[in-house]
Amino acid sequence: MELKVNQEQIDRLYRFTREHFVEHYDLQTELVDHLSNAIEQQWIENPKLPFEEALQKEFKKFGVFGFMNVVEQRQAALQKKYNLLIWKHFKSFFSIPKIIVTISLIIALFYFFKYVFFYELMAFGMLLWFLFLVIALLYEKKRMKKRKNQTGKKWMFEEIIYGYGSFSGVFTFPIHMMNLFSNQGNGTPNDFVLFGISFFLVSVFIGTYIVTKIIPSKAEEYLNQTYPEYTFLS
Repeated sequence: MELKVNQEQIDRLYRFTREHFVEHYDLQTELVDHLSNAIEQQWIENPKLPFEEALQKEFKKFGVFGFMNVVEQRQAALQKKYNLLIWKHFKSFFSIPKIIVTISLIIALFYFFKYVFFYELMAFGMLLWFLFLVIALLYEKKRMKKRKNQTGKKWMFEEIIYGYGSFSGVFTFPIHMMNLFSNQGNGTPNDFVLFGISFFLVSVFIGTYIVTKIIPSKAEEYLNQTYPEYTFLS
């Protein structure tokens, strides 16, 4: 008769992963499943092996950094998934009819820069945009914390979505833009530079809209696709 890991031992495995700094429930579950199968395999070879000894023996196989490498690999995989979602939605703005609106915004911004180019005005606009990003991030962080308090669980992909993933780099963008404008002095850059700035700004604004509005609005759908048990446990 094959020995199986019981519910009490599974609970112990969950605690074990948390004790070793695995915070996210989805990754805890993957590790618990792996550890359970490995322990049961050890019991096939040695049925008298104590559970804790089998657990420590299996944990040693993860090396000196423990579960750290597994966490990093999973985070990288989900970050890639998130980036693909951003690209998917971003491409939709370059298809009819959204491309007409996108091109119109680029042209409008170009002529605005060309004929109404004031550093103070641009600095004020960048500041407002920066404040919007901060408020949006804090709001979503608050919502995510509330869900965690209700369920007692953290999901890595959920954290990436509501933390805006690698797109957090846009928070430094207003500073770079204001430095760029200040370096121009009181003059207006040439048309080529203005068009490049206009295109880049519209692209970043679209990206901001995608990560702060579109993807979070579809978060439940994407999380259910990634974690079939998400709805039940949430």
